[in-house]
Amino acid sequence: MGSYSIAALPGDGIGPEITDVALRVLDRAAADLPALSVSVESHDAGAERWRRTGTAMTDETFQACEAADAILMGAIGLPDARHPDGREVNGDVIFRLRFALDLFAGIRPVRSLPGVPTALAGSAPVDYVVVRENVEGLYASRTGGTNVRGEVATDTIVITAKGTRKVAEMAFDLAERRNGRPLDGRRMVTCVDKANVLSSYAFFRSVFDEVADERRGVEREHVYVDAMTAFQVQRPDHFDVVVAENMFGDIISDLAAATVGGLGLAASADVGYEHGMFQPAHGSAPDIAGRDLANPAAMVLSTAMMLDWLARRHDDRAAAEAAARIDAATLRVLAKGEAVTPDLGGSASCSAMGDAIVAELAETA
Repeated sequence: MGSYSIAALPGDGIGPEITDVALRVLDRAAADLPALSVSVESHDAGAERWRRTGTAMTDETFQACEAADAILMGAIGLPDARHPDGREVNGDVIFRLRFALDLFAGIRPVRSLPGVPTALAGSAPVDYVVVRENVEGLYASRTGGTNVRGEVATDTIVITAKGTRKVAEMAFDLAERRNGRPLDGRRMVTCVDKANVLSSYAFFRSVFDEVADERRGVEREHVYVDAMTAFQVQRPDHFDVVVAENMFGDIISDLAAATVGGLGLAASADVGYEHGMFQPAHGSAPDIAGRDLANPAAMVLSTAMMLDWLARRHDDRAAAEAAARIDAATLRVLAKGEAVTPDLGGSASCSAMGDAIVAELAETA
């Protein structure tokens, strides 16, 4: 029997609303599978807590996240909750967990979804995954940059052979499990960099190629990041798995989400060898917080990713089944289009869309 403890961080803005939906969906899926047991403990972390206490996340909450089988995060941060140097305090939670727990790979799937109009003019199917190196790159210097007299500011990019190898290996592992790119079914890992300009990215590419040389059955290609943004719009069916440095991965994964319906549908996972954190790719949307208008799909799909990750780690068929059922129920609600939120052209509330997903799970129990 699979028994898992989950640390939930509902966070700020719409975070508590979408987390409530995700936990209801999780409870429903687990209730239908006697071999699956999931316990959830919620913790207070984020910008609102920082405003009240001066600390975004306590050591006790961090330790609870470290001890949990997985972390489920709603949305952390508010635009005006900032440190004196201008950085948003959300990094006190998100970056601390990523760096301290070595969540070195950001996994961002992007795919065409039934019933969801896209921003792309063409009809090519979209189904690829962006794998973002999460703990190095330009973001590694987020607290180590310099600002001299308000006149000169510098940050330093950090690329290591070990870190690049780890994320490249995870990208190839993922490609080996997938069905290849939509265009022709070829398994392919695309390295996105700026190796023609910066030595740090040329080094990233060289380590990627070392990993690619060790793999058989998965092809490789290289694309400069500026060209990648064009190709994501013009020929998205050419991609299967994409791997990139931290900042580039951040940018291209958001563009990827926009091409298939927006960040409200964008699930994500931050994973390492021992720990995993799952959260929607969007922010806290304080302008609609408390109005029951948020799209919970990304949060629910992230919950499915969490269960799938647990299933792979523990060879747990029940967790895998729960993940597949949550994913399928969410896609059915999107396809029907009757209980979707305003950002998807509907009039349903966040909670009502959650009710619809739960009802779909109940019908197929």
